[in-house]
Amino acid sequence: MAREKTRSPRSEVAKTATRSGDESTKPNPVWFKPVMFGFMLVGLAWIITFYVSQAKFPIADLGGGNILIGFGIAFIGFLMTTRWR
Repeated sequence: MAREKTRSPRSEVAKTATRSGDESTKPNPVWFKPVMFGFMLVGLAWIITFYVSQAKFPIADLGGGNILIGFGIAFIGFLMTTRWR
């Protein structure tokens, strides 16, 4: 006897559940990736500028606070990676 190939109702339910999806499965806008990498690179450039200029740049009055600013800017970029699709 030949078996008839039929789809089970469960597979149909599973397909419709994944198709409809929620807001978190939507792809990111085009600007998301450049902004994410931009934050990471600006933070790195801030820290490198601080060390190379021997604390004269970017903002001399902050002293060691420039490192915190640089890491803070880069950290924003790293936080954005958790939302990257």
